[in-house]
Amino acid sequence: MEYIPAKTIVTKTKAPAKWFGIDYNMNIYKGCCHGCIYCDSRSDCYQIEDFDRIRIKENALQIIRDDLRRKTRSGVVGTGSMSDPYNPFEQKHLLTRRALELCDAFGFGAAIATKSTLLARDIDILQSIAEHSPVLLKVTVTTADDSLAGKIEPYVSLPGKRFEMIEALSKSGLYTGILLMPVLPFLEDNVENTGEIIRRAEASGARFIYPAFGMTLRGNQRNWYYEKLNERFPGEYLPERYRKQYGNYYECRSPKAKKLWEYFSEECTNRKIVYRMEDIIHQYKKAYQTEQLCLF
Repeated sequence: MEYIPAKTIVTKTKAPAKWFGIDYNMNIYKGCCHGCIYCDSRSDCYQIEDFDRIRIKENALQIIRDDLRRKTRSGVVGTGSMSDPYNPFEQKHLLTRRALELCDAFGFGAAIATKSTLLARDIDILQSIAEHSPVLLKVTVTTADDSLAGKIEPYVSLPGKRFEMIEALSKSGLYTGILLMPVLPFLEDNVENTGEIIRRAEASGARFIYPAFGMTLRGNQRNWYYEKLNERFPGEYLPERYRKQYGNYYECRSPKAKKLWEYFSEECTNRKIVYRMEDIIHQYKKAYQTEQLCLF
């Protein structure tokens, strides 16, 4: 395992904090070995060389402790934006777990994004944080089909296992939902896939689903994606369809986005699953805001 230097790890988000109400960002690992063919973090603009190789920020826990101690205001610490905090090495190194223990000790909340079922290991510490601060758990699911998932995100927990974890997290009282993003054009952007995810989300007790019916493509990430499409979907000519539909555009919105949004929003409303950013933020933070008002 390679260690890389870092001066700070817990950094303030750009105001206003609209992205799930997160106040601070925290990335302990650099790079990711889940092999998702669509990952935007692979793009050159992030300057992560050899992206598929995991590196750990040196003295991470000491830096995180000092970062949290210096904050004049507590808030929600988000992790999982650039590198999944529950990569396979986390099982041994426990850095994400120890960082959550520090968040708990210093009175900070937590917002986690992951595709890994290893998240369930930390239910106990997340419950401890939830006693005093907001906790938001976002599990990425872009397809309900385990076979398709094995092609587009080969080294990560299968969707079926993720739904089982969502049920366990929900039953433990933690506010848990799904990131339905990216939804890959010509592969996942159909009513059948969207509907199955919604139905299984409801069955597992998910409180929210936040969607993006499309994906992003740029530079080296676009080339990587097209290469993997040819490799894993031979004879389907998917790169040609992308080039014809999007050219070199960064934002690749599904041609079916409007239809999918209409179907998605109606189904979620009927099943009482929230899907708008402001509603998700309100739900997972409201109990703590009420407590603060009562204390005041």
